[in-house]
Amino acid sequence: MVYRNASLAAAILLSVAATPLFAQSDTSAPAPSIPPAGTYTTDPAHTRVSISLDHLGFSTYTFYFRKFEGTLIFDPDKPETMQLTASIDPASVETLYPDATYDFNGVISGEQFLDARKFPELTFKSTRVRLTAPHEAAVTGDLTLHGITRPVTLHVRYNGGYAGNPLDPGGARIGFSAEGAIFRSDFGMAFGIPAPGTTMGVGDLVAIHIETELNNPDAPGVQVGP
Repeated sequence: MVYRNASLAAAILLSVAATPLFAQSDTSAPAPSIPPAGTYTTDPAHTRVSISLDHLGFSTYTFYFRKFEGTLIFDPDKPETMQLTASIDPASVETLYPDATYDFNGVISGEQFLDARKFPELTFKSTRVRLTAPHEAAVTGDLTLHGITRPVTLHVRYNGGYAGNPLDPGGARIGFSAEGAIFRSDFGMAFGIPAPGTTMGVGDLVAIHIETELNNPDAPGVQVGP
């Protein structure tokens, strides 16, 4: 499941899914280990939003975003009511291009692709959470990319969390993995798409992958500080 925070996102980004089992299926576990309901925001040190697409049929090319934000209204007892909003700064593309004399980050964020100057924000806002397994959900939302808004569904897995930890100044913490896919041509980005029957170009299908942790410093539980 932002993403500045995917779908992303993508909001990007980000990420939402839970059942009462999401928080803890073992009711004998100590209460402080269970992440409570509340508002959580992305921890940028433990969040990565990556985008992958085909390059000439020879490899899958991957790049990242460095600036994103995400907010999740988390409730392990009412997972279908959870809400995610996320935003990404499309100018924060990181391609890790090895030649410092060529601004390939600028190419991807430029007019031929994301056109970040004209469309300075990529956003995702969830509209529905549907549980698909005890720790997984399909999260549908509106993705606004390149000035176009379309519904996108992310497949999200809840990885766990806690109410607080003496070694974690961030307070309560939860973690998710999310993935999805879009056709970039659906969002007005057709440059470089291979002609029918060829792979000579850059693929239309774009895979989105998000790994994220979110914090709630105001949650009750084991906290650090006065």
